[in-house]
Amino acid sequence: MGFNIGSALTMVGIVSCLVSVADAAEGIAVFYKPPYTPSKCYGNRNNGVMVAGVSDALWNGGAACGRKYRVSCVRGANQAPRPCRKGSVVVTVVDFCRKGCNGVINLSQDAFSRIADPNAGKVVVRYDQA
Repeated sequence: MGFNIGSALTMVGIVSCLVSVADAAEGIAVFYKPPYTPSKCYGNRNNGVMVAGVSDALWNGGAACGRKYRVSCVRGANQAPRPCRKGSVVVTVVDFCRKGCNGVINLSQDAFSRIADPNAGKVVVRYDQA
């Protein structure tokens, strides 16, 4: 019975995947329409279209600015039929979503549309730092 490097590498890969899934959190995501400037983090600087605002839960006194999150749709948060699309997006935090924001993450409409049907309005997402 010898050491099998292939088996060892497979186990490392499985453990890595389990750890990354364990680090993911779930919350409600909503979206906002362009223009995506000005933003709380960067003023009038254009940061592209894969951007997001975050609520108090992630804002951390502004330390969230520039943080990247990988976001995927888990399920609907209302009665919309087939709200989720396959895949995920990576967004950069550029803004703060004040009270009255209906989600933990307020995705740009462009980002939301990649993972969910905008007609759903809001969805449950899984997110983790990218």
